[in-house]
Amino acid sequence: MASDNKYRKTLIACYLGFITQAIAANFAPLLFLTFHKSMGIPLGKVALVSTAFYFTQLIVDVICAKFVDRIGYRVAAVSSEVASALGLVCLAILPSILPDPFIGIIISVIIYAIGSGLIEVLGSPIVEACPFSHKEAVMSLLHSFYCWGSVGVILLSTLFFAVFGIGNWRWLACIWAIVPLYNVFNFATCPIEPLVENGEGMTIRSLFRTPMFFLGIVLMVCAGAAEMSMAQWASAFVESGLGLSKTMGDLVGPCLFAVTMGISRVIYGKYGSRIELTKYMLGSGTLCLLCYIMASLSHNPVICLIGCILCGFSVGIMWPGTISILSKRLPTGGTAMFALLAMAGDLGGAFGPWLVGFTSQMRNDDLKAGMLIACIFPLFLIGTIVGIKAKSGKQ
Repeated sequence: MASDNKYRKTLIACYLGFITQAIAANFAPLLFLTFHKSMGIPLGKVALVSTAFYFTQLIVDVICAKFVDRIGYRVAAVSSEVASALGLVCLAILPSILPDPFIGIIISVIIYAIGSGLIEVLGSPIVEACPFSHKEAVMSLLHSFYCWGSVGVILLSTLFFAVFGIGNWRWLACIWAIVPLYNVFNFATCPIEPLVENGEGMTIRSLFRTPMFFLGIVLMVCAGAAEMSMAQWASAFVESGLGLSKTMGDLVGPCLFAVTMGISRVIYGKYGSRIELTKYMLGSGTLCLLCYIMASLSHNPVICLIGCILCGFSVGIMWPGTISILSKRLPTGGTAMFALLAMAGDLGGAFGPWLVGFTSQMRNDDLKAGMLIACIFPLFLIGTIVGIKAKSGKQ
């Protein structure tokens, strides 16, 4: 218990780091129509904002696998918060002073995506290196703060726009930048332990020679795809199915999705010591498959909505659970393992929504067809967990 108290500040820094990541991922998408209407940016270009964000995170994931151990966790963590704050402030300034507002937006997004990518890689190994009891539960609770951050960004931004007007969004970008700026101090002063001793971590080459790591990569791709396929399309799916406005679509779709995802992670964070992780993930994968079937095949819009919302609960444990499984079975995986797992999750998060959108377009803009094809992700996830359990049993 004394050890847990010693690293409380470290945990708070990582909590705020994940909230910062949620701000970076969710704030700009709330302004897409504003960028289009007030700056005259075509919607095709506006769509590239998310592409730039996630592509930058992927690049950062790969770079982290190679170089973070050399510069140290503290320097990298502080840099992540500085980049996040700088990017948000630039978002408020650059589009107004550059000849092309779109270039200003993209530059800003790339800057804070660098910070977001760094904390995505660093948060989990920093917590894993701390001598907490019941680390799987602590890891699940840590990742729940991304969900609560997402909910907070959507609700508080919507409230700000309602009170002060959407035209004052630049002030809100600066207000959100206060969170990472404050967290610079936390990461600069909190205790941070090395995940493995210098030179003892597995290399990228040795990781890819390990069958368990390959199973973890597949699991992470499926986790990212299953999560983001529903999260990215939830608003449009709810709007088209229930005939709600854009604002209500955001609140009922992505917001409730994030709430139930956070609840799932908090439940495991609180009771994880009593629950076998792989069984919890198998149950979650089965529920996820059921949710996609409900959303895609039901003709009742209320049942479709329930499927969307419950899907958040079902995917909640997948990302942190995969990290915990690999951390336990490959204890010398080091930073490279966490970075490559994050990269795999981001790849799944990029591929899943694209597959849903592409399939829907091929079926005359039928989102239900896109949701049905997304059933392959929980199916593969269930099969991979069964494979991990079988391999662990043999070992």
